Amino acid sequence: MDTRVDGKVALVTGASRGIGEAVAEGFLASGARGVVITGRKQENLDGAVRRLGAGDRLLAIAGRADSEEDADRVVRATIEHFGSCDILVNNAGTNAAPGNLVDVDLSAVDKTWSVNQRGPLVMTQAVWRNAMKVTGGVICNTASVGGLKPGPFIGAYNVSKAALIFMTKQLAMELAPTVRVNAVAPAVVKTRLSEILWKADEAAAAAAHPLNMLGEPQDVANAIVFLCSDQARWITGVTLPVDGGVANASSDVLPV
Repeated sequence: MDTRVDGKVALVTGASRGIGEAVAEGFLASGARGVVITGRKQENLDGAVRRLGAGDRLLAIAGRADSEEDADRVVRATIEHFGSCDILVNNAGTNAAPGNLVDVDLSAVDKTWSVNQRGPLVMTQAVWRNAMKVTGGVICNTASVGGLKPGPFIGAYNVSKAALIFMTKQLAMELAPTVRVNAVAPAVVKTRLSEILWKADEAAAAAAHPLNMLGEPQDVANAIVFLCSDQARWITGVTLPVDGGVANASSDVLPV
């Protein structure tokens, strides 16, 4: 099955590295007419542009995903540059509040929930107002298997992703039939954001997954590109685990 997004314009948040950069690469390889990557720091985005080497099909615009002003500016710039905004991937995320919820600093919780929960809603509102209300489109959110099961170390992050999973269902209901809204729920992927979960003992972290391996950014990107393609045109409101089997394991608690 050759997944294609020919002629579409995609906007990907949190795309200066890791999963977001892999998603942008996947869209470009699948025929996207234009891809806009956004993140907090322009220099990091410029590095991704150099690595992706997509010429005039790729545009990088700095902005905070949880800022209404930045979201509106980025969406408008996407439309002005490429003529449309057909796909939104809410990939930006943070884990500023590691530790148990009862002990964690509440200001760090505020930051985590602002980026992981508020950010996707802010971006969705901006793309709805400026484009998809008229043209329709597809939205995909990067959630986490931690939003499906509790686990150690990253309680505030897990709660934020559980909220994002429910938000995905809510928006899928509200925006149908013209906009599809889905999510992916990765387990431990080898990115800088998740290093707290795997870098100290990669073999042990891999062994906690039934498939005995950690995910790579491309594994998640492949699922996102599929959900954003017309091959998934009858799928909405779904959160797809991309997790090496963790969500299907017998325990109700994450092993890592």
